[in-house]
Amino acid sequence: MEWDYLLRVVAAGLCGVLIGYERKSRMKEAGIRTHFVVAVGASLMMVISKYGFQDQAGWDVALDPSRIAAQVVSGVGFLGAGMIFMQRQTVKGLTTAAGIWATAGIGMAIGCGLYEVGGAVTLLLLAAQFLMHGRFFRSSPTTVQLQLRVFDSPGAIDEIRAALQLKNIVIFGFHADHKNDQELDLELTLRLNQTRADTLLPLMLDIPSVRTVELQS
Repeated sequence: MEWDYLLRVVAAGLCGVLIGYERKSRMKEAGIRTHFVVAVGASLMMVISKYGFQDQAGWDVALDPSRIAAQVVSGVGFLGAGMIFMQRQTVKGLTTAAGIWATAGIGMAIGCGLYEVGGAVTLLLLAAQFLMHGRFFRSSPTTVQLQLRVFDSPGAIDEIRAALQLKNIVIFGFHADHKNDQELDLELTLRLNQTRADTLLPLMLDIPSVRTVELQS
């Protein structure tokens, strides 16, 4: 009978690996190992909660099979909260945090024997991620961080701003710091409408005053 319980934990871990691989492929904060451990841990807690106290059946004690499992839902929230952070004026990590929480739910479902439900939700999450990262859903504005090192020459900032305005890119935040007498470090928070993020690199490098470009999406 315990082999069946172990099979549930392994199946939950495989589902976690699939979700983690999708997150890792997009270079997110939590990857394969994190999702695997969350799924396995949640499944194990569910097995313990449901079957771990069967030897107490003869005792005059009221048992609640959902008690341990309920703590997984609230406990994994702290783990997900660690994935969320604020970068300038942009919130990052919300989708990954929600994925951690959903992965725990998948582990719990498989841990209590709902293989079909856990597997189907895994496929649903993967399909949703691939579809919503497609061209149709990406038509809404996105925010990126652009870091530049430029020669501190007259008109350099105006030239950068004009190039961005030409592509209908909105400057959402701006920070400048003098590195030395000749160079200036710029950190721009940009809102892209129809422009792809990878087109920013050649766009900025075409400006003579720009020395280095770093992009974070």
